[in-house]
Amino acid sequence: MSEIGAAEPWAIRETGVPEDDELRQRESVFALANGHIGLRGNLDEPELCGMPGTYLNSLYEERDVSYPEAGYAFPERTQTVVDAPNAKPVTLTVGGERFDVRTGTVRRHERVLDLRRGTLVREVEWTSPAGVDVWLRSERLVSFARPSVAAFRWTVRADAPLRVESDLRVNEEPPEARDDPRASAVIRAPFEPVAHDRDVLVHRTRRSGITVAAAVAHTGADGTAQAEPDLLRWTAEGHGELRFDKMVAYRWDGGEDVRGAALRERDAAASAGFDALADEQCRVLAEFWSGADVEIDGDPEVQQAVRFGLFHVLQAGALSVPGPVPAKGLTGNGYDGHTLWDTEIYVLPVLTYTHPEYAERALRWRHHTLDHARDRARELGLDGAAFAWRTITGPECSGYWPAGTAGLHVNADIAGAVLRYHAATGDETFMREAGRELIDETARLWISVSHLDADGVAHVSGVTGPDEYSALMDDNVYTNLMAQQNLRAAALDEHSLEIADRIAIPFDERHGVHEQAAGFTRLEEWTFPGDRFPLMLHHPYLNLYRRQVVKQADLVLAMLMRGDAFTAEQKRRNFDYYEARTVRDSSLSAPVQAVLAAEVGHLSLAHAYLAEAALLDLRGGGESGGDGLHIAACAGAWMALVMGFGGLRDSGGRLSFAPRLPPGLTRLRFRVRWRRARLTVTVTPGKVCYEASGDATTFHHEGTEVTVADGDTATFPLAPVADRPAPPSPRPPSPR
Repeated sequence: MSEIGAAEPWAIRETGVPEDDELRQRESVFALANGHIGLRGNLDEPELCGMPGTYLNSLYEERDVSYPEAGYAFPERTQTVVDAPNAKPVTLTVGGERFDVRTGTVRRHERVLDLRRGTLVREVEWTSPAGVDVWLRSERLVSFARPSVAAFRWTVRADAPLRVESDLRVNEEPPEARDDPRASAVIRAPFEPVAHDRDVLVHRTRRSGITVAAAVAHTGADGTAQAEPDLLRWTAEGHGELRFDKMVAYRWDGGEDVRGAALRERDAAASAGFDALADEQCRVLAEFWSGADVEIDGDPEVQQAVRFGLFHVLQAGALSVPGPVPAKGLTGNGYDGHTLWDTEIYVLPVLTYTHPEYAERALRWRHHTLDHARDRARELGLDGAAFAWRTITGPECSGYWPAGTAGLHVNADIAGAVLRYHAATGDETFMREAGRELIDETARLWISVSHLDADGVAHVSGVTGPDEYSALMDDNVYTNLMAQQNLRAAALDEHSLEIADRIAIPFDERHGVHEQAAGFTRLEEWTFPGDRFPLMLHHPYLNLYRRQVVKQADLVLAMLMRGDAFTAEQKRRNFDYYEARTVRDSSLSAPVQAVLAAEVGHLSLAHAYLAEAALLDLRGGGESGGDGLHIAACAGAWMALVMGFGGLRDSGGRLSFAPRLPPGLTRLRFRVRWRRARLTVTVTPGKVCYEASGDATTFHHEGTEVTVADGDTATFPLAPVADRPAPPSPRPPSPR
């Protein structure tokens, strides 16, 4: 049995050996990645593995989509992430006995994910069944400085003969498929061999035709190598101590000699050595944390968790070019490795305000897929661009109509992310080369899907908003408000602006709240007690679609993304109404509910939702965490702190803050980038202090314009906010 130890500010420490039912979730937690390549946190010995998991961004295999009954414009093929050559397995034999922590006596077993060094270290003290004492230490990293390189250091000591077999394996047997719509399809033996020798394996996916080269080198000990089409094995023997370093470089489909490129990058890494790569890693992470760190006093568990989340956001998005930021990052195969709208709404705000160069890369990838989006729009009989609901390289991969094709808001989400990035950076080169075209093409889509009724009101009918328990609705408020923003930013012609100005925003006068979509507040109420969650796995969608039950924040998300469209009183009434109907069957919900709870004065509730989002994967609460981390929830912890308690907003391209603290926190400090300035915001119970570096920064504090010059500070009393009692909820925040 193992456990994640007491909260440490800069490390995640596991003590004990994970049980079989813990393996997959811990492999996600201890995954290492850089956005380009990713390694699940498997133990070294291949027998103890929940899911192998080595991922290369945009390495996928195609498979056919079958339907009980076909329909026009249903995707015929989809893309599924596949395991790349796996360089993690090392088999150790001590005195003729195989090292296996399930046998003998484990005196100590510890793994540490170091958030400042970007390394995973494992130390084991074990006594073999024959009575030989063994000490083992392994360390691994996935380099941020060298995008295609992973490095390992292995040391073992025992007073006995030692033998290690260090492998590079292809076409390993995948785990069995799970009966869960979020799980990946199982693709067996996706690769066919192309070439191999003692240094490199070259393979090609059978249908998508992607060529992958993996080159490996071992240094520090003498050994022999053997090569087979699907296996490279390096074997070394000794007595007393064996130590070696292992460098692996991956290259795949870039219109180049992938074998030669992999060998060159492997050689450069081997020449530099493990210590040099570790130093490079520390420097990259020091720069990252200088801009992204969020400090809190009063809740060490959440302090650890928010840094854990930010570390994995970096690992998902740092070097994603020329690929996407998948919903699970490169920590697992959940959702088939697809990217969804999570990226633009949850991940990119974090990157935009801390390290905008990473956000730009993700948006340029969207632009790179624009032709696919145009083709999809034509297939649907629409103008402009219809971006995929789920994809790896651009084509639509979702065969589920209500929450796929009908989720048109993804297009306005992308446009909104472009507007946020431009406002925060002033990057005119990006707008000229990519941003303007993304805004204009998505705006053309909204013109073609909207219509004016006899009263001159514009409607968007038959769509699915963020709440996937309310499908094919008319005038979803979130969708309409985001489309309105998109149309106004494009300003293509008078007709497009007329649609924006006249777009329907349903409001229920009887209840005094906005309707999530037209008619929502007239649906039957749901009787929640005794229901198991997530509801979609225990109830037919027919029962969900016709009742007032909300899977995840929808109207509440609209109040975050388009807060300028609501009054303060409307926000309070709306929040309380939808809190009583939201079951949070998605990891995307708690962060948004935390932000709005803080804004409307439910401060303790906001703190509870912050903790739920931050601890979701770290403490094993994520129902699909074994298939990879919930990267949006990782980003959502930052949102809950910075947008919730820091009160950061960017309506109309204007930066503003309205800070407040919940009773349990005594200090909050975070940093944001705005144009060529960095602003440090420190919130304590009595005051808020803004410190600027770089250019002078202009923003609004509680509605008042403030300008802070380089090196100066501005301090204000913290506006008192009463902690309102939490409204009723069918599913209160998860307890600690």
